[in-house]
Amino acid sequence: MTSSTDTGTESGAGSTTPAGYGELRAELATLTTEAFRPELADIDRLPTREIAEIMNGEDGTVPAAVADKLPQISAAIDATAERMARGGRLIYAGAGTAGRLGVLDASECPPTFNTDPSEVVGLIAGGPSAMVKAVEGAEDSKELAAADLDSLSLTENDTVVGISASGRTPYAIGAVEHARAQGALTIGLSCNADSALAAAAEHGLEVVVGPELLTGSTRLKAGTAQKLVLNMLSTITMIRLGKTYGNLMVDVRASNEKLRARSRRIVSLATGASDQEIEAALAATDGEVKNAILTILGQVDGPTAASLLTESDGHLRAALAAVHSTT
Repeated sequence: MTSSTDTGTESGAGSTTPAGYGELRAELATLTTEAFRPELADIDRLPTREIAEIMNGEDGTVPAAVADKLPQISAAIDATAERMARGGRLIYAGAGTAGRLGVLDASECPPTFNTDPSEVVGLIAGGPSAMVKAVEGAEDSKELAAADLDSLSLTENDTVVGISASGRTPYAIGAVEHARAQGALTIGLSCNADSALAAAAEHGLEVVVGPELLTGSTRLKAGTAQKLVLNMLSTITMIRLGKTYGNLMVDVRASNEKLRARSRRIVSLATGASDQEIEAALAATDGEVKNAILTILGQVDGPTAASLLTESDGHLRAALAAVHSTT
């Protein structure tokens, strides 16, 4: 039989396995997200309704796991907002489900908060095609993560969030390590305690949701937990940056009929103005919701509203305070 040193395989009883397979298998066995649950070994024999009830109960435990990490999540958000206020970007990096969740969150920021697509970026191991089809081996490369980040020309004002349910994915760890070496803020989001990803990051967020319904299927509870945390990270950062007025999305980009209707409703909720006043305000501000609200509440024209918002770094409350301080 050919030796493992010649073929890169390890010999077994009647079979060969890739070198390092046993070590990786042992490592996975230590992860909470990979743990086998013997009480669910016969789940495929249960009625559909009962499986759905079990799964729903499992999902219900996720918010509590996130709640346990709110102090750490809040600190990471404040640090991110501080850097973004100086012109930095929010960059997600992950593989598989984790990478897709990052790309999803990034892609939703432009229509929701009128951000430029370059301000919140999602990187997935293997590139855009990996969103719909797995790119084999991409997640195992720290070098690939470094190259992807280098293409963005990182600065010290950027924030890089490595996302990995296991907390051991080389692509996510490599992204955090490379970003930290460049002086960027780093956040490591995982679902296992004492993870290598959290250890590599300045802000380690370990949301431990426990073993999955299907052994190792981290698109389930772990994926849900990651989605909740990413929702917080982007949404609250945007609130801190003045992208909202109260709980209204005043920076919404009206790119379709639904969003145009929503824009008018937001102006109405913020001002109580008549439909005629709302249409006039939006016409005077090229459809910018925040500016339109300022023209109505501050009784200023469109150019003045734009100037005031520029001076207040886009914070509507600060712009309104500036108007009222001069009247």
